[in-house]
Amino acid sequence: MREYAKTTGIELDDDINRLEKKAKQLRQEIFSKLDRWQRVQLARHPQRPYTMDYINGMCSYFEELHGDRYFADDPAIIAGFGMIDEYSVILIGQQKGRDTKSKLYRNFGMPNPEGYRKALRIMELGAKFNKPVITLIDTPGAYPGLGAEERGQAEAIAYNLFAMSHLPVPIINVVIGEGASGGALGIGVGDRILMMENGWYSVISPEGCAAILWRDAANASLAAEAMKVTAEDLKELKIIDEVLKEPEGGAHYNHAEAIKAVKEAILRHLKELLKIPVERLIDQRIDKFSKMGAWIE
Repeated sequence: MREYAKTTGIELDDDINRLEKKAKQLRQEIFSKLDRWQRVQLARHPQRPYTMDYINGMCSYFEELHGDRYFADDPAIIAGFGMIDEYSVILIGQQKGRDTKSKLYRNFGMPNPEGYRKALRIMELGAKFNKPVITLIDTPGAYPGLGAEERGQAEAIAYNLFAMSHLPVPIINVVIGEGASGGALGIGVGDRILMMENGWYSVISPEGCAAILWRDAANASLAAEAMKVTAEDLKELKIIDEVLKEPEGGAHYNHAEAIKAVKEAILRHLKELLKIPVERLIDQRIDKFSKMGAWIE
């Protein structure tokens, strides 16, 4: 209608304003009632900002580093040094593609073991130079291919869990989309775990859970409800520390606002963590993860 008004010169402002107001009301109504499966689908929206969108939006400078120094470079994981305002940090995250070519190049955001080994190499480089580590989690899972298993996928993830638990610098994890299985946890051990409002984080995807329990992936919506995979669920279960509010309509609707929310949260937590002595920081991190899944009858 705006384009039509421009080309014809017809005054349509009243109609445009009325429709915009109605669209905003509908968005608010729809997004206030999302169930868990709908949030999983939103986390997979192809127009959501990905790791490089956040890095480019948050950083005044970023230098990507490549290779695990054992086998190869894995394009599914981005890693390097960056500047967020006055803070020099290490940034690591899974990267998905937007078109067919980039999706294949990034392996649909599913890292191979060399990706996790690259991530750890860069983290250890950060520890050497006393740089805090920021990880951005967005993966449907670690790549389950034959080659990945032959090269030690499970060992690479397991070693990352061990090494990150003792890394002598602050670590902040942000689930920006999908947080599936060990593929997410391989870069997901930290002092603060933040999560976008419409992300999901679980040991298995709803489809995978449904295929195991009901022998039918079509029951994914039931699995999502039972698994409690959303940010609000995980905050209540004390798995994550903060839910980051997304723009109205989801992060894909307004990239700039979503990136701003993530940047502000990272800076806020970074300022707190940098005041904590290293020994205490590591003890708190280990204690944090040790308490997960524990209960008293």
